Amino acid sequence: MPNPFGNMGNLGGMMKQAKKMYEDVQRVQDALAAERYEATSGGGMVMAIVSGNGELVEVKIDRLVVDPDDVEMLQDLVTTAVREALEKAKVIAAERMQEVTGGLGIPGMF
Repeated sequence: MPNPFGNMGNLGGMMKQAKKMYEDVQRVQDALAAERYEATSGGGMVMAIVSGNGELVEVKIDRLVVDPDDVEMLQDLVTTAVREALEKAKVIAAERMQEVTGGLGIPGMF
């Protein structure tokens, strides 16, 4: 006699897989939050440090690059360092999520 529930029997297996993927994603996100990525600009005069989940953690600026007559240069250096650090974190996070999700495009996960 055919199964009156059709493919519903596979639903339990799919739910287990979804739960495992969710748990794996949570583990990766937790690990990324603890990691730090840095980038510098101006020959190391400005450093930006971000977490693996894309949060700006710290900016370090060497006193020698602080010139009240050229604030725009300092702004550019900070912006460049922050962007580069964020890009590093984004690339690593995307790679790690790809490993866990098998390439599924899940919204909100880099």
